[in-house]
Amino acid sequence: MNIPFLPDYIFALPEWLYALLLLPLLAWWRGRAGKAPAIAFPTAFLLRELGRPAKSARGGFTFGLVLLSLASAIVALARPQKVISHDEEKTEGIAICLTVDVSLSMLIEDFYIGGSPVNRLTAAKRVMRDFIRGRKNDRVGIVAFAGAPYQPCPLTLDHEWLESNLDRVQTGVMEDGTAIGSGLAAASRRLDKEIVPSKVIILLTDGANNSGKLSPQDAAKLAATLGQKIYTVAIGTPGVHMIPLPNGRVITSGRQEFDEGTLQEVARIGSGNFYMAQDLTALKDIFDTIDRLEKREIKRRSITETEERFFFPLALAAALLGLALLLRLTLFNAAPVAVAT
Repeated sequence: MNIPFLPDYIFALPEWLYALLLLPLLAWWRGRAGKAPAIAFPTAFLLRELGRPAKSARGGFTFGLVLLSLASAIVALARPQKVISHDEEKTEGIAICLTVDVSLSMLIEDFYIGGSPVNRLTAAKRVMRDFIRGRKNDRVGIVAFAGAPYQPCPLTLDHEWLESNLDRVQTGVMEDGTAIGSGLAAASRRLDKEIVPSKVIILLTDGANNSGKLSPQDAAKLAATLGQKIYTVAIGTPGVHMIPLPNGRVITSGRQEFDEGTLQEVARIGSGNFYMAQDLTALKDIFDTIDRLEKREIKRRSITETEERFFFPLALAAALLGLALLLRLTLFNAAPVAVAT
């Protein structure tokens, strides 16, 4: 329980504060009128002049000090503490490796964003960025592949850094080709180093495996043996397309190939699913579906480091009680005093 007006202080046992409600009751009980006398003496008023007036007001002051002492003691029992470190939330998420095809065919402009044509890689980055933002507690990384794989973005929890480095996922870094098996194997090796409850590979490609020494099926079996799940996504539209190259040249893609059978087999081996995305909406829906399928319950543990401060109100309680007793026995002593006759 936080202490009002003291944001860095808390009560460890706030239930003791309910005892403060008893103090007004004690004050009322102390100040209530006594019982009527059993025998009335009509001349008792004559005795008033035989001694000094009773110091009832001063007696009330000392009782007030006792009440304040009790209040301080109750606050001490509630154990006020100072928070000397912020709460720390430890989360246990999953590891996700986005495995992206960056062969030249990913430059085909058959996707649209805001009515303007964009290439497949740009559309993939757009959807991947939204996906990354939604996985706040997960380690996410990217493996890219063409004729061979490379790792532009290692697995990290720093998603802002990951988003800022998406431009490193580009064509032309490796020799051209589509080495799906090698890309899967590289992602699997990277995930194997992570100690998390679940590991996921999302493979995004627009072609058939035609490079590398490892088949997609064998790479999928390796990943499955390591307890990794695989989702496969075929991106693009069939047919013959033109590919605008970064140097300004335009080449033909030839007949677009989608090896759906292989991608379906890879997903089956990896206990995942196969999807086909021929437009931006479908691609976004696929990533949203994977996002829902791979939700995990996050375990949070709050750690708060505190210092005890109960001795301050305890010392105040002792001081107030001592002061009340001292005044009662000295200045505010109400014992009868003899007078001259």
